[in-house]
Amino acid sequence: MYTEISTDELRDRLEQGEKLYLVDVREPDEWEDGHVQEAINIPLSQLQARVGELAAGGEEPFILMCRSGNRSSRACDYLTALGYEVVNVAGGMLNWNGKVVSGA
Repeated sequence: MYTEISTDELRDRLEQGEKLYLVDVREPDEWEDGHVQEAINIPLSQLQARVGELAAGGEEPFILMCRSGNRSSRACDYLTALGYEVVNVAGGMLNWNGKVVSGA
């Protein structure tokens, strides 16, 4: 089981300078159209092959985000089954009202 946070809570935590391990699981073209600056991109379609990057790259919990919260919830299910502590961003980028950067 995993928890969820709102996009407002995520934005507030980032604005307060909290160090978060934010993973955007959208595909590269979606990522390039606009993403949260502090996020890294590991598309859901590549997550199984790249899960080692999470273990090597940061501290748990991993906060997962996508366009609407659907793909990130599937990523949360997968990572929870592997024993990771994860948090889903409810509403994803559709609800995000913080700063967005574009490009790779």
